[in-house]
Amino acid sequence: MMFKHNFKKVLSATAFAVALVVAPAANVSAATNDASSTQQSATATSQDQQASQDQAASQSSAANQSSATAVSASSSTSTSSATSTSMVKKTTKKAKKTTKKSKKKTSKKKAVKKVAKKTTKKRATKKAAEAAAKKAAAAKKAAAKKAAEAAAKKAAAAKKAAAKKAAAKAAAKKKAAAKKKAAAKKKAAKKAAAKAAAKKKAAAKKKAAAKKKAAKKSAEKAAKYWIAMRESSGYYTARNGSCYGRYQLLISYLGGDLSKKNQERTADRYVYGRYGSWVNAKRFWLAHNWY
Repeated sequence: MMFKHNFKKVLSATAFAVALVVAPAANVSAATNDASSTQQSATATSQDQQASQDQAASQSSAANQSSATAVSASSSTSTSSATSTSMVKKTTKKAKKTTKKSKKKTSKKKAVKKVAKKTTKKRATKKAAEAAAKKAAAAKKAAAKKAAEAAAKKAAAAKKAAAKKAAAKAAAKKKAAAKKKAAAKKKAAKKAAAKAAAKKKAAAKKKAAAKKKAAKKSAEKAAKYWIAMRESSGYYTARNGSCYGRYQLLISYLGGDLSKKNQERTADRYVYGRYGSWVNAKRFWLAHNWY
């Protein structure tokens, strides 16, 4: 927009210079006044624009001043139209050159703005990347903290479960040991009872055997005494033919020894050898009146 505005002003100044060449000398002062007023309005307009537009406005003002100089030169040398036309061409060329320079500066300014915009965008991108990295680091830290807390909680739960399991195992082991001990104690008690019962039974058996033996011995003694009383009335010196002594044994059985001891020993040998016992001998005697 600035370029178009300046270009229009340059074109106006050029047209004004051409008009001065063609117009009569009487209208030169009026045209000069119009050019001056145009220059003043352009200068006022350029002062109201921004700092970036001031440079282009000053350049346009320089072009206008050149045009005004050309106009005054034309008025002073109005007698030579060829000289005025040459001056107009020079002024037009200078205005074009100034316009080109202004255009170049404007393009340069645009390039600077573009670079500044790119730099700003790059800084914003970098700042956004740093913010994103910071946010990611914070999220990572939070996740790590959460993971650590979860791991600690899991480890505590595992430790508690292990302790509970160990306690249950120890209780089971203790219970099994107590059960085993009770079983061993019961078995020992049973064994002791069985042993006591066996001992008691053996004692009873022994006692019964002893009693039986004693009864048998008593029966044997009684049967022996009974036979002795039937044979000799109990006298060791009784004699009946070839029989002698308490049990009326053949004298040949005694072998010449008539003592009480020998009679007892020989009588026992004879009865046990023939009848097995004095009781059996008594039984035989009862049946046959001799033994």
